[in-house]
Amino acid sequence: MASSCSSFMITLAVLVLLLGTSSANANPTLHTNFYYSSCPKLFDTVKRTVESAISKETRMGASLLRLFFHDCFVNGCDGSILLDDTSSFTGEKNAGPNRNSARGFEVIDQIKSAVEKVCPGVVSCADILAIAARDSVEILGGPTWDVKLGRRDSRTASQSAANNDIPRPTSNLNQLISRFNALGLSTKDLVALSGGHTIGQARCTTFRARIYNETNIDSSFARMRQSRCPRTSGSGDNNLAPIDFATPRFFDNHYFKNLIQKKGLIHSDQQLFNGGSTDSIVRTYSTNPASFFADFSAAMIRMGDISPLTGSRGEIRENCRRVN
Repeated sequence: MASSCSSFMITLAVLVLLLGTSSANANPTLHTNFYYSSCPKLFDTVKRTVESAISKETRMGASLLRLFFHDCFVNGCDGSILLDDTSSFTGEKNAGPNRNSARGFEVIDQIKSAVEKVCPGVVSCADILAIAARDSVEILGGPTWDVKLGRRDSRTASQSAANNDIPRPTSNLNQLISRFNALGLSTKDLVALSGGHTIGQARCTTFRARIYNETNIDSSFARMRQSRCPRTSGSGDNNLAPIDFATPRFFDNHYFKNLIQKKGLIHSDQQLFNGGSTDSIVRTYSTNPASFFADFSAAMIRMGDISPLTGSRGEIRENCRRVN
């Protein structure tokens, strides 16, 4: 009996120790109702502003979605991409993948201003970016999902990380898979998230080499794009073309149909359907939009989980362009 009692007390002590350790090391996690009490009008406020911006310029939906991608891929979803350069601070806006390309910052400013009016000092810019990305997809005909919230804003940014960590349009399939895997995203996530290009546009400088030099491209499609993208570097570099030429204003699965027809505009996009391991996923999404929508939503949630600042880390910026 004494032995049994002693064993029970030891077990109890270990359990208490484990519970105490678990409690001490627990980090606040993201959840969908984070602002349920502190900012109940948050979602309506964000969506109204996003709807207004997209009604004025459809392309803005793709721009807001891309901002969220480029934020999350550089040291996590922490709003660092929103910080302006100053005389003593170098942010990410002028990194190679963002310079003359990342846009929509004024819309984020408008959303932040509107949110501050209904619940000042409560909602982070990082969370605003996550909600705006979701709303943009839904407004343009795509899926919706419950956005996990509770991120805080970074006090730093890294131009070098932005230069190195955001996938390049010249990436091959193995490089793309490796980069996504390094962030905890699967190969299926890679293909699904790439489908966000269904509403994007690209600058001539990002696809010039493909339409003039590559062979795995439909010749008539290449000629069509060459008409507004001269071969000579420095000429028409910023001329735009829709990545999905079929339905550029709608979030749908035509992006994948284009890849099967060798009409991927960007090299890294066509890599997803070029005799490699992702061909079967592209085929599935090209014929099953519901499968694409479901996987895209799940992948967006997983991407939003990348290294968030929570608890007491970071801050809630008053102005998304600068630290407090």
